[in-house]
Amino acid sequence: MKRIIGGNQAPPGPEVKWLEVDEESAGQRLDNYLIRHLKGVPKTHVYRIIRSGEVRVNKGRAAADTRVAAGDKVRVPPVRLSDRAEAKREAPAPAREFPLLLEDDSLLAIDKPAGVAVHGGSGVSFGVIEQLRRARPTAKFLELVHRLDRETSGILLVAKKRSALKHLQDQFRERETGKTYLALVVGDWPASNKVIDLPLQKYLLAGSVGAAVEGERRVRVVAKDHPDGMRSVTLVKVARRLPGFTLLEVTIKTGRTHQIRVHLASQGHPIAGDDKYGEFELNKALQKRGLKRMFLHAWRLQFNHPASGERIELLAPLPPELESFVTHAASTSSV
Repeated sequence: MKRIIGGNQAPPGPEVKWLEVDEESAGQRLDNYLIRHLKGVPKTHVYRIIRSGEVRVNKGRAAADTRVAAGDKVRVPPVRLSDRAEAKREAPAPAREFPLLLEDDSLLAIDKPAGVAVHGGSGVSFGVIEQLRRARPTAKFLELVHRLDRETSGILLVAKKRSALKHLQDQFRERETGKTYLALVVGDWPASNKVIDLPLQKYLLAGSVGAAVEGERRVRVVAKDHPDGMRSVTLVKVARRLPGFTLLEVTIKTGRTHQIRVHLASQGHPIAGDDKYGEFELNKALQKRGLKRMFLHAWRLQFNHPASGERIELLAPLPPELESFVTHAASTSSV
């Protein structure tokens, strides 16, 4: 942002903004959409401007849980960031390429490392997409097709054409893709437990809970007749049994936020290293054994190529740190 201050002139104040919702953001709650775009603005302030009616969707008032649609025009009132937040916001993302699994004229597939967000927002200055755009300044179009949690590694698709983006996102929406993860859970998973069909609800923490902070997004299982519950289906297959753990192949039929993490934890078998839905004391012990991240990896992805229609299957092997933990766990006693 260019800012010119001369003589006795005061710096220009913030102005009203109009944001147009893109295809990638369609279906998001209004509060989450704004939190993503208003980096550096406290969440309490975001909720305040929504409640006051200063935020408008297509010129009408809207609630925090309103779902935005592609093409919606969102009015954002003037908000001023702290100098620290402003500086952080204006800092460019560092250029970075990621390990490639596939690239052609329509798309690229990367093997995302754990600890890297897929996009900036919610306290994160930049993510995979911003770094890729920085690394490829001549690219005319680069957009995320889908998302992975920050601490989840594995296959991530990026579209290089708008037509490819729409085609691929339609496949994800219509459940025509095959998404399978490898997850190491605590305990001995029952072989008979193959389908988890439990509704999920997003919510924000009302106060501090351990290391969590007020306003942090969480997800929980709710009753099937819950008005805010979204049907969520997860298929589970035992891949390998280890002392104290089970390695699972987990296929999601719906793509809800934190779906795998919450579904597995709801069965009494949280993912090893999960700092939101896992076991705090066990996670501390696992760190001493070398597991310093959540053991969840987007291992296999199947989809129809947006240009040729060919069915594509991508595989991303376990990262070295996870493979090493499995090897050591197989030869040691349980925690």
